Amino acid sequence: MEIGIVKPVSITTEMRTAYLSYAMSVIVSRALPDARDGMKPVQRRIMYGMWDMGFRANTSYKKSARIVGDVLGKMHPHGDSSVYDALARLAQHWNMRYPLIDGQGNFGSIDGDPPAAMRYTEARLSTIAEELLFDIEKNTVDFRDNFDGSYREPSVLPGLLPNLLLNGAAGIAVGMATNIPPHNLRELCDAITHLIDNPEVTVEELIKIIPGPDFPTAGNILGTEGIVAAYGTGRGQITLRAKAHIEEANRGAFNIVVTELPYQVNKARLQERIAELAKEKKIEGVRDVRDESDRTGMRLVILLKQDSQPKRVLNALYKHTQMQTTFGINMLALVEQGRQPKVLTLKRMLQEYVAHRQEVIRRRTEYELEKAQARAHILEGLKIALDNIDEVIRTIRESRNAESARNNLIRNFSLSEIQAQAILDMQLRRLAALERKKIEDEYAEVIKLIAELEDILANPRRVLQMIQQDLARIKEKYGDERRTRIIPDASGEVSDEDLIPDVRVLITLTDRGYVKRQAADVYRTQRRGGRGIKGMITREQDLVRHLLSCGSHDNLLFFTDKGKVYQLKAHEVPDSARTAKGLPLVNLISLDPGEQVTSMLAVPDYDGEYLVMATHRGKIKRTQLCEYSQVRSNGLIAIGLEEGDVLGWVRISNGHEDVLMTTVQGQTIRFRQKEVRAMGRPATGVNGVNLSDGDRVISMELAIPDSDLLVVTARGFGKRTKLEEYPPKGRATGGVITIKLRPGDEVAGAAIVNQRSLLTFVTAAGVVMRTSVEEISQLGRLTQGVTIINPDSGDRVAALSVGDPEEDAGESPTIISPEE
Repeated sequence: MEIGIVKPVSITTEMRTAYLSYAMSVIVSRALPDARDGMKPVQRRIMYGMWDMGFRANTSYKKSARIVGDVLGKMHPHGDSSVYDALARLAQHWNMRYPLIDGQGNFGSIDGDPPAAMRYTEARLSTIAEELLFDIEKNTVDFRDNFDGSYREPSVLPGLLPNLLLNGAAGIAVGMATNIPPHNLRELCDAITHLIDNPEVTVEELIKIIPGPDFPTAGNILGTEGIVAAYGTGRGQITLRAKAHIEEANRGAFNIVVTELPYQVNKARLQERIAELAKEKKIEGVRDVRDESDRTGMRLVILLKQDSQPKRVLNALYKHTQMQTTFGINMLALVEQGRQPKVLTLKRMLQEYVAHRQEVIRRRTEYELEKAQARAHILEGLKIALDNIDEVIRTIRESRNAESARNNLIRNFSLSEIQAQAILDMQLRRLAALERKKIEDEYAEVIKLIAELEDILANPRRVLQMIQQDLARIKEKYGDERRTRIIPDASGEVSDEDLIPDVRVLITLTDRGYVKRQAADVYRTQRRGGRGIKGMITREQDLVRHLLSCGSHDNLLFFTDKGKVYQLKAHEVPDSARTAKGLPLVNLISLDPGEQVTSMLAVPDYDGEYLVMATHRGKIKRTQLCEYSQVRSNGLIAIGLEEGDVLGWVRISNGHEDVLMTTVQGQTIRFRQKEVRAMGRPATGVNGVNLSDGDRVISMELAIPDSDLLVVTARGFGKRTKLEEYPPKGRATGGVITIKLRPGDEVAGAAIVNQRSLLTFVTAAGVVMRTSVEEISQLGRLTQGVTIINPDSGDRVAALSVGDPEEDAGESPTIISPEE
């Protein structure tokens, strides 16, 4: 038995040395990704193992246990769970922006369910994953011995994909950690291409191309400050928020529907947490939580109590649950020759990718050049043999054996050993004329290829162009639209407006104060005389009074019969089904008891315009719009009213349009707006029209050049008349006849239209009809008009709205029955 030498060693020194070795092993060989291919060692070994076994995207699926066993036996001397867990994550579409493994079977779920055992699942490389491995057999990367020297594994993959940023990485090493978010392939390709063309590009310029991370679970990123910090320094923190909207439910209640979650949030755990908070009364108003997700997408429904305020509950959910989280970006990766861990900026990461691809293309070109030169050398020998075929055959026949024949060929024809062997291996059929031509053609092609490859090696710019061409190809093949929305708010806070897309919507308000919002295209265009389509179910004797088409981000100004104004965002009106009655407006704004809204107005901004107001008794007033920009929650005085008068109409004006006022008895007056001076908010206004007994104003509009005045009666008759037929008269006169009324009929509404206007008519019973203005006849002032909408017996036209042509659904005009 050999006795070793015992050396005294300080335990402190030994622990320090051993721990440092362990720490470096974890850092370099386990937890951190390589900046070149964006992969950790276990991921790289899985990818190469599947490639080496031939489990490509166009082959059949293979058992995961077979893959795990091969990777363990050849390259990864650790437990099988380490390999299978990594393999499963590469196949999970909620973790990987672009999954690198195509899995079949149960690979877990966003609810935190673990994958099935590896003996049950199957896998193969995804199509995009093959881009990481192409050309690996062409000496493009270094290989090293495995743990026992029996196998060679790649130290890095060729990595045509910018995988480090594409799929991101997360890992905890010793004393350091990395957390790189995934990004969009199209944006990365564009940014790298721009970097190649402009090497001095700044991070600020790159951010214009890559505005931020793009997570597989979509969601919203609040603010750009964290993104700018992360891309500029390598470290930053961003706030992620779920995508949620409010839906109307039965019996006047509302639901909050979550369709997208922040990255790596467990949906089942979130559902449990919401239920716990509701039970503990930390979140008021939640009745139940129901998961309605299916293969078409995520749908987590939070059922609210009838008396709850949906917006307040939603804000509480953002505050107390993982519906809003933070993502700490720490872009740490291994770089340089010694694979040292460094925190990288966005530009440095892109530069690392470009440098790696330059090296891969250079090595691939050298490999192909060496192969081409070797082939050219053999072809040159074959050409010599064909040119001297008789002497070659004689030399071979006179030789005693193959070795002497090879030596004689080398001596007699100045050939190399490789060329001589190729001649000896040449089949007799190659002596045919066509076969000889093939050798000559192949030689010409090889010489051309050699020149091309040498030019690539001599011209670095060509290498960069090849990188750009590769990026253009993968962008076209695999690129998709961004999923994660970035809300550019420097404070990191987000308003409800930022969660709502700016789309055209229809706001409807009934006489009893029920308001609702819906998409403007839910009603199809019809021809005049149609029956319409059911728009909403109103309470008994509840009339639809106001209908407004606007953008979901517009400010809504509600003017009431008492001369007050209230403000609300269009998207703050709850979205409702087409036949739903809506929500009482008093739940959204602080109306006084008995106060009724008489006019709604959509205001995108408050710059440089006027509001023109009219009352039922014919008063007219003009005030600068900016005076209404700061409306208190309990409203502001919009106009001073005389006793018994009611504010009826408000329009936005540039200060130059003529004013048209139409009365119930069919009279219209037109006068210059300059006859009404600008007044302050509390002012009463001046007389606009002289009314006869029993008459009242039914509409006030502003004249627009090349437009018509559309008039519709309560019985559904109407027409449009050129504005030229209404001569401007002095203010406070009686006006002229605008429509000849049938007995018992009266004017229900009037509006300014043009040739491209889209009209929406609403009856008191809630029937809605949309039609193009071209469907309505253009007639003179003294005519009775034509049938526009045919209301049922006992019903009457209650309101009309004029919209833009893009609000139409694009369908051909058609007649729709009420049952539709």
